[in-house]
Amino acid sequence: MKSAAILITDWVEQDEVISGCIQSNRRCQELLYKRFYGPMMALCIRYTKNEEDALEVLHNGFLKVYKHMATYDAGKASLYTWIKTIVVNSAIDFIRSNQKFKNKVELKPVHEIGIDNVAISRMSAAELLEQVRSLPQATQTVFNLYVIEGYNHREIGELLGISEGTSKWHLSEARRQLKQLLLTMHVEK
Repeated sequence: MKSAAILITDWVEQDEVISGCIQSNRRCQELLYKRFYGPMMALCIRYTKNEEDALEVLHNGFLKVYKHMATYDAGKASLYTWIKTIVVNSAIDFIRSNQKFKNKVELKPVHEIGIDNVAISRMSAAELLEQVRSLPQATQTVFNLYVIEGYNHREIGELLGISEGTSKWHLSEARRQLKQLLLTMHVEK
């Protein structure tokens, strides 16, 4: 096996690392973790309220990755996509275990709420993330799944055990609250 520095920067030896992970080789697991830590941690941070919870989600996700590595099929998805799917599902599991979705009733349709693109363009990524993380957990989760991950309301409903209407309500509520936060920030500046 090549040195860790070559594997981490070159990633040519992906099959070798995958094979090592299947065999529970700690060095290969460490290499895989280091390779995907950044993007997966960023994903976890979007779904949680603090870094401690994000780290818990990340670690639970990687434990699942290691456990199920033998099921990875490069013909169906890239390794990144496969790991990302597992980590998103770990985030949803974490949210479910810590807070039940209270809005299980069908809610009336809502109008789309627009957010001023100029106000958003003035914000840093950290400021925008902070605003999203200030949303109630269920609303934040639906917003992330719909806007960032690209799930539709039917899929979100199935993942979270809520109706499509409730998913739509949470998205509308996220947009409403974010718009209000942006307006407040704009007035303060």
